[in-house]
Order: sequence, then C-alpha cells, then structure tokens
Amino acid sequence: MNTQSYRKSILNALIWDSAFALIPTILLYTMNPEMTWARLLDHFRFSWIYSNCIGGLAFYLIPKVWVASCKLPAWFRWTARVAALYGACVAGALIGGLIFVALRWQPMSDYWPEFVGSMRFAALLTIGAGLTIGIYSTLRERLDETTLQLRTKELERERALKLATEAQLASLESRIHPHFLFNTLNSISSLIPEDPARAERLVEQMAALLRFSLDANQSGLVPVASELKIVGDYLEIERARFGDRLRYQIDVPSDLNDSRIPPLSLQTLVENSVKYAIAPDRTGGEIRITGARSDGAFRLEVSDSGPAFQLESAPAGHGLDNLKGRLSTLFGDQAALLLQRVGGRNNLILSVPQIVNGHAGIPG
Repeated sequence: MNTQSYRKSILNALIWDSAFALIPTILLYTMNPEMTWARLLDHFRFSWIYSNCIGGLAFYLIPKVWVASCKLPAWFRWTARVAALYGACVAGALIGGLIFVALRWQPMSDYWPEFVGSMRFAALLTIGAGLTIGIYSTLRERLDETTLQLRTKELERERALKLATEAQLASLESRIHPHFLFNTLNSISSLIPEDPARAERLVEQMAALLRFSLDANQSGLVPVASELKIVGDYLEIERARFGDRLRYQIDVPSDLNDSRIPPLSLQTLVENSVKYAIAPDRTGGEIRITGARSDGAFRLEVSDSGPAFQLESAPAGHGLDNLKGRLSTLFGDQAALLLQRVGGRNNLILSVPQIVNGHAGIPG
C-alpha cells in the first residue's frame, strides 16, 4: 500500500470511529434530555477514545481475517469473523481504559468495573458495525468486479465488431479491386455471345458476393450453409477466369449447415488458396473443402497444392491474421486456425465450437 492509500485508509477509519462514537452520546441524550452539554461533551470524549482504540484494531485486523476466511465453510467463516471482532473489542476496551487511567480521567480502582460495564454495549456495537462494513465492502467489491467484467465484455464486443468490419472491408476491397472486377467483367463479356445463361449467373453471383460482403458486419455468426453458398459463388466467378486451371471439391456434411461461423471466414481461406495456389501456377490446382464434427466442435478444412508457408507470416490486419483475431475475440481458446503441411498440400483448418441457433452444443 502506498503512502497516499495508507493515509486515506487512516482517515476513513477516523471518520467511521468518530461516527460510531456519537451513537452512545446520542443515546445518552435521548434517555436523559436534561443532561448538560458539558457532560455530553465529556461523555463523547471517553466514547471517542474507546471507539478509536477498538476501531483502530478492527480496521487493521478484520480485513485480513475477512479475506483469509473467504474459502472456509460458511459457519466457520462467520464464526471466525465475529470472534475477531469480539477480540478487537476486548483488546481495544482494555487499551482505552489504560489511556483513561494514564490521563487521570479515572482512578485505577474504576478500571475493571468500567471495562465490564462498557463491554456489553461495546461488543454489540463493534460486531454490528464490523459486519455491516464488511458486508458492504464485499458487495461493493463484487459490484466493481461485475462492472469491470461488463466493461471487458463490451470492449471485446467492440473489438469483435471492429475486426468484423475490417474483414468486411478487406473482403469488399478484394471484390472491387480493379483486377478482380475487370477480370470478372471480361469473363462475363466473353460469355454473353457463347453462354448467356452462364453470364447471367455470374452477374447474380457477383451481386450476391458483394451483398454478403456489405452485410457481413451485421451478423456476429452466420450458418455454414450461407457461407458455403457464398464460397461457391466466389469459386464459380474465379473459375470463369481460370477455366480448367481451377478445380474444386466441396464435401461438407449437410448436418453442419445450421452450425454457426464468423461471416467470410471460410471464404477467406478459399480466397487465400486461389491467390497463392491457383493463380501463380500455370497448370492450376485443386481446392478441397471438407468438414467434420467431433466432441462439441466442428472443423472446416481447405486444402490446396500451393507452396508451403507459415501462418505467422500472414500480413497483420488482413486475411488470415484478421481471421485469427476474430476467432480469438468471439470464442477465446475454444476456436483456432491451424495450418498443416501434409503430402505436399497446405491444409488450413478452421476449428469452431458447435453453435446452433445461438446455443452451444450438438443438435439432437
């Protein structure tokens, strides 16, 4: 405890002790309103010394006993606290009596009778006041702790919204990037005379992709089925550009359709594969998307034949790095983004706790 806190603690103790010292004086005046102010002041002087002797010990001892007994059984915990308050009362009354004798405010012959006579009321006041202050302090600490937790959750929620917005902007940026847009428009233009139906589908898929990107930050989680739909649209758009160089398979069980994941999370993994595994390779490659469930969680895996890389090397604030931050904020250590290199293929694994319609657990 620093000097300022120590001084504040002493000041608080003096204020409380002075307030409690007024109680016997007020009671005495209530029972005998004809008592003179001189006698009342004299009585308050004795009461103030008693109160500070007892209160000083109680303020020093009780917080330590209160904290040390928190993990004990309830009956033992409260017995220890009451016993500590009573002990502080007895010791404080003994010290106060000695001060009166030392100051010659009362003879030594009155020491024990005065001690015995004052103990009943002093014990009642000390135990009642000590328990009241202790319970108030405990409730105040719990309130402060709850307030801090709420503030922390609010900060986490704001961070999740920020990351979702960044993901939305990053995804939208990639959609409207001139190269992507021009390539898509060129693909649509070339298909109009040859396959107008497919050109129309590409326009619809492009519109759906842009709409999903714009709406992404309005939903904390989306069904896997919605994410797979937008991934399929994205792959079909890119396939119009790369032709047979882009081959893909989607094998996700239908019982995962209602499970919830962050929007654009699976799409981010697929886009990474297209950008680094398909585009640089003249022979192209195959992207495999699979899913499975186990032990109250499920995994979505995107596999490609691109060059090896480290997940930690992802640029800060975009793509895979952004997705890791979103998973941490939304699920803590219950979710993860993993990278495995097996048989010359990169396997990006998105592991998320099973959540269906906003509730954790496996659907029955």
